[in-house]
Amino acid sequence: MATENLLRKGLAKVADEYHEMWRELGMDVEKHDAFLSALPGAFGEVFLQQPNRPAGMAYFDNLLREAHSRRVKEILEEKKAGHPVVGTFCVYAPEELVLAAGGVSVGLCGGAQFTVPAGEQVLTRNLCPLIKSLVGFKLERICPFFQAVDFLIGETTCDGKKKTWEILNEYVPTLVMELPQRKEAVDGALWESEVRRIKDEVERRSGVTLDAERIARGIESANARRAALERLYHTRRADPAPISGRDALLITQLAFFDDPERFTRELNSLCDELEVRVAKGEGAAPRGAPRILVSGTPMALPFWKLHHLVETAGAVIVAEETCTGTRYFAGMVAEDGRTVDEQLRNIAQRFTKVNCACFTPNSERLTDVLRLARETKADGVIYFSLQFCQPFALEGRRVEKALEGEGIPVLRLESDYSAEDSGQLKTRIEAFLEMIAGQKA
Repeated sequence: MATENLLRKGLAKVADEYHEMWRELGMDVEKHDAFLSALPGAFGEVFLQQPNRPAGMAYFDNLLREAHSRRVKEILEEKKAGHPVVGTFCVYAPEELVLAAGGVSVGLCGGAQFTVPAGEQVLTRNLCPLIKSLVGFKLERICPFFQAVDFLIGETTCDGKKKTWEILNEYVPTLVMELPQRKEAVDGALWESEVRRIKDEVERRSGVTLDAERIARGIESANARRAALERLYHTRRADPAPISGRDALLITQLAFFDDPERFTRELNSLCDELEVRVAKGEGAAPRGAPRILVSGTPMALPFWKLHHLVETAGAVIVAEETCTGTRYFAGMVAEDGRTVDEQLRNIAQRFTKVNCACFTPNSERLTDVLRLARETKADGVIYFSLQFCQPFALEGRRVEKALEGEGIPVLRLESDYSAEDSGQLKTRIEAFLEMIAGQKA
């Protein structure tokens, strides 16, 4: 409670200090204050009450506290220096090219029930809450990243997003990349052409020529962050797991917002600590606690509901097969390209290693889930879909059959960003964990 009060006081101080900056960005400061006011209580309950948290989480706690303040100030300083600020919403966006231009690639807000009603003013209600929250943040003018960007890079991973980019383009320039739905040679050629188009657009909008040296630096920076996230994932294989799933999720969510070099450095420092904890047998949960793999839709900041329910029920989440999990760092971009053409081809080829539910056929994703379950020694898998997320909801049946074929227990859940179904989810999760415990006995 004392730490939560400190967080609350810290946010109040931050609000007072940065109100003028937010107003200059055209934000609705009063609504933004109302949005931030709920953070200390939620963060305290989900994160700060955990026993035996790694000391290195202090950086990420502070990063969350200052995400809308100090980090935004840093981004605006980059913008004043003439560097482009580009908003992204998917792991397929070629952030390497933004970094190559000396720019800032920043994720967009989109994981809160607070802005869903505003999103429904221009979107249908039977659309996933991720998209409705995203649009709501822009319409309500309470996401400073949305207000700071020069343009957005969208992608056609689902029909909902495809049409949403048209709406958002009315408020901020939005480039849309046509993501192929298959992974044949012709699809690879299409995606490579899209990467080349984005390269030309970044050059045009930034005034920077992306030569081989610049692109190499962008690739190295993005790869280094992926490698650090993969290192974090590897530490979670231990029993006891040295870090909770809640903390690991928070880290990955914040990866979309932080300075990449600083984030990579701090995460590697945390991993040093986690590896020592593994060697000592120290864990965030007791040895032998039920180990759960989460699979399904991404969980944008600040959506922590599922992880909180699972881990307060006595289990530990040891991996996420999601875009805010292993799909974020799936596959490095090859660094052997010596010419711009070779580098762009290498950036494009990474899309074949990220197995989203938007692809058909998609047997590679089934392979990923089974592999992750084995690597993490998961006792069970929770397949989670946001409501109205058709690709992941429909693919859940195939994932479930594949897991059951390997004798791995699976629980399929569907929810939104509200807390209304928390009791029902808690009951189902506890019953699932009791079933796992009975099988292990």
